Amino acid sequence: MLPPFVQRLIVANLAVFFAQTVFGEQLIVWFALWPGDPLGLLYTPWTLLTYGFLHAGVTHLLFNMFALWMFGSDLERVWGAARLALGYFGGVAIGGLAQVLVVVVFGSPDVPVIGASAGVFAMLAGYAIVFPNRIVMLLIPPIPLPARVFALLYGALELVLGVTGTATGVAHFAHLGGMVGGWIAHRFGGPLSGRWRGRR
Repeated sequence: MLPPFVQRLIVANLAVFFAQTVFGEQLIVWFALWPGDPLGLLYTPWTLLTYGFLHAGVTHLLFNMFALWMFGSDLERVWGAARLALGYFGGVAIGGLAQVLVVVVFGSPDVPVIGASAGVFAMLAGYAIVFPNRIVMLLIPPIPLPARVFALLYGALELVLGVTGTATGVAHFAHLGGMVGGWIAHRFGGPLSGRWRGRR
């Protein structure tokens, strides 16, 4: 059974995606993050969080929800809902700010940033810290890796793709910023309970 916070996040993302099918691009205009207009954040600060509930199609949504379930469920059972929320929403906000900073400093087309990926990367980072030796299976190729190795390799890949611009249309630096949110929740989210105290 899904723990409550992860369950609510998945339901919220599904509900917003349904709303996108009803209202179309208007929700993107109102609630996506536009990194090419940093001053606009002064008037629409909510977009640092709301962009994380919008998705660019069913595949985008399902992959993010699968990863949220995969990494967030066990993490919530250890951290609790409040700490998980700190990591998740901290990852979304820091990821958004990281993408804005990169676009402002280095320049790129002003396209909207949407998707829960920054929050998911926060969950991945937290999972790798709390369960470093858990085996995670890559999809392509199907190679089993310890969670800490998986997270480090995935982070390195995101950095390379972001710096080289190899995979366009993906907010790689939002993903990397999201991982910081997972670390913050681990470091500053409060003491763990019971048998998990020794694993900080």
